[in-house]
Formats: sequence, structure tokens, C-alpha cells
Amino acid sequence: MNTNVKTGDATCGIKFNTALLHPRYWLTWLGLFVAFFVAVFPNKIRHTIGRWVGDFIYKKSDKRRHIINVNLKIAFPNLDDKQRDTMIQKQLQWYGCALIDYSLLFFASKARLSKMLEIEGQQHIDEAINNDKSIIILLAHSVMLEFAPTALGLYYDCFGSYKTSKNPVLDWMIARSRCRHVSFVVSREEGMRKLIKSLISKRLMIFLPDEDLGTDNAVFAPFFGKEKATLTTTARLAKMGKAVALPTFAWYDVATQKYKIKVTEPLQGYPTGDAKQDALLLNDSLEQLINKYPEQYMWTMKWFKTRPENEASLY
Repeated sequence: MNTNVKTGDATCGIKFNTALLHPRYWLTWLGLFVAFFVAVFPNKIRHTIGRWVGDFIYKKSDKRRHIINVNLKIAFPNLDDKQRDTMIQKQLQWYGCALIDYSLLFFASKARLSKMLEIEGQQHIDEAINNDKSIIILLAHSVMLEFAPTALGLYYDCFGSYKTSKNPVLDWMIARSRCRHVSFVVSREEGMRKLIKSLISKRLMIFLPDEDLGTDNAVFAPFFGKEKATLTTTARLAKMGKAVALPTFAWYDVATQKYKIKVTEPLQGYPTGDAKQDALLLNDSLEQLINKYPEQYMWTMKWFKTRPENEASLY
């Protein structure tokens, strides 16, 4: 472990203010109080609670079941109705486990977390650092994605971007949690310039490239055989920052009871200078990772929300 990594910077995250103590947020604070004690539980007990949460969502949330069902029909067309429904339930159980595991991210000590984390493919990062390269971790939206910066921050100088939430208490808490492990975070509202400026030699930028954010700064490219609005920002960051791009996936391994971060080899020739080709390379690399751990990908998101002109909504 690199003890010289700088984390927990005082300038990192969101400054606490007394407005967060307003009565409208008391229920959130109560939830965090409960999470403080849940964090003490061993993985098996926490994940049993998580599966209960997932089963509850499965029974009560028609909307989430519908979104997952649409996504799985596209990604895994060979599944019959029963197989797909089983996968929907397992996906929501993992989703519930990830929600409960925020208790760990918020309150567990670094020493305890470090024993639960494992990075596979760390040599790809080390090679880039030895070559004085800056690095973009292309982190897929898995349910356990928050454990990636936690693990990588133990060894490397890292930073990442974040999207503000509707609940300012959770916003503060999540930013505080991330800043325990990374050097700093950049809000999405701060824009691309701050990201590029921060992307320096031997530093890791953790970036989530797979979200459908519309047609701005995006091109359509196949993702599991279906056209998807794919960000061009990723390739632009890699080009302007002269960075190595490493597709990455965070998942929980039941056999070892560890949170594993799978880092794959750099995208070869990326960026190519062709936006469509870059999008294909990105989507293909993420597909390969998702296919290894399909139930832990975040199928609750509308990956195919934006459609080409004159094509009807899939959801």
C-alpha cells in the first residue's frame, strides 16, 4: 500500500452547513444513524438485509422492474421470460446489497475496508505510471462501483467527478465518503475544463462513461447490439490529457467475500480520432466486463433512453 497517497484533502467535497440540520432532513439523519450500526455487521448479515431490500423493491416497484426487463430483453435476447424474471430479481437483490453497503463506505475504517478490497489487473495501472502517463479509469455503472475509488485510493493519487443529488445531506455524506479515499472530486457542473486540468502524469481520473446523457457530446454506437447514445467526452479527455484509458468493473465476489476491482488492459489506439469508432471500442470493452458479472451491472438505468430520430421510446 502506498502510504504517500494524499487523501482526505480539506478542500475536497462539500462544506457542512447548519442548513443540513433542518427538520426536513431529520429522516435522512435517522437513516444515517441506523447505517452507522449496520456498518458493523459482517458481509453475510448486511447482504441478507440487502436481499430483503431488493425483494421488497422487486415486489413494489413496477417501474424499476419494467426498466430492467427492457434492458435485459435487449442485452440477453436468448433468455426466456422465467430466466429473465429470475435475473431481474437477482439484479434487484444486488442493488439492495449495494444500498446497504453504503454503510461501510460511510463509516467503516480504512483499515477494515482495505481487508475487503482486491484489485485485479493492477499491473496495467503500474505500467502506465512507470511510463509517466495519466490514466482514465473507465468505470462501468456496476452496483458496487463506489468501491472502486475506495480501493484505488489506497494505492494511487485519484480523483473523480460526481453528480449532485436532490438530498443535500446525502450529497454531503457521499462527497465526504469519497474524499476519504481520493485526493479531490469535481462536480459535473464544473465542466470538462477542470477535469482536463486535473489530469496529470501518474494520476488516475475515475470516470463513468456509459450513462445515456442525451445527444449532446454523444454519438450512436451499438451496445449489446442496440444503438446507444455514447459519450464522446471520454475520447476527448483521453486525447487532451494524453491519457491511457483502462476499462474497469467493480463487483462483489461471494466466494472470497471481497469487493473486487477488475482493471483491464488499455484500449489500443484509443482515441482513434473517429468518434464512432471510439464509441464502438468503449462499448465493446464494457460489454465484455458486464458479461462476466451481468447481475451486478446497474440495469435499473435507462441505458437506451435516447433514440435515433424517428425511433420510438423503448421504455
